[in-house]
Amino acid sequence: MKPEECVLFSGAANGAEAEFGAAAERRGMDEVNFTFQGHNDARTRGIRVLTHEELLQGDVSLLYVSKLMHRRYHDTTAFKRVLQSIWHQVNNGQEIYVIGKILADETVKGGTGWGAEFAKFCNKPLFVFDQDRDGWFQWNGESWDENAGPTITHQHFTGTGTRFLKENGRAAIEDLFQRSFPARD
Repeated sequence: MKPEECVLFSGAANGAEAEFGAAAERRGMDEVNFTFQGHNDARTRGIRVLTHEELLQGDVSLLYVSKLMHRRYHDTTAFKRVLQSIWHQVNNGQEIYVIGKILADETVKGGTGWGAEFAKFCNKPLFVFDQDRDGWFQWNGESWDENAGPTITHQHFTGTGTRFLKENGRAAIEDLFQRSFPARD
């Protein structure tokens, strides 16, 4: 698979999403960054501002998400829109790559956790780089398995994650792209 045949679906936010976008751009990939009016985007390439109707397609009950994730979320318009835009990222990707932290209850920390849970629900290949544990993990349908180094195998993939990207998370994204799309002579 050639990088120029691939499309990254992301969200253009600071941190992991911006780093995924930069890595895709360096390799000549297309990127689609789902966002909404008023969102503070770190990337401008491939911006796709979701309409009100499109945001509603990804609408989910905050009560449901709170129970699923074992924590409470604030019921604000901005947070709902973030969750709705994450729905579009995961819905469009054939495999999902997340940078963040896996918690003891096997969910992923933060709003990004909703994307990981939605990927599980959709039975999509899901990989998380846990910055605190400094390693990749793959969801096997019941729990997380260590993964020495996943590779991107689908033309349409999602890259998302924490706004608080650490150096090892940045390196994990670059290594993922290097393994998946080695330099050609």
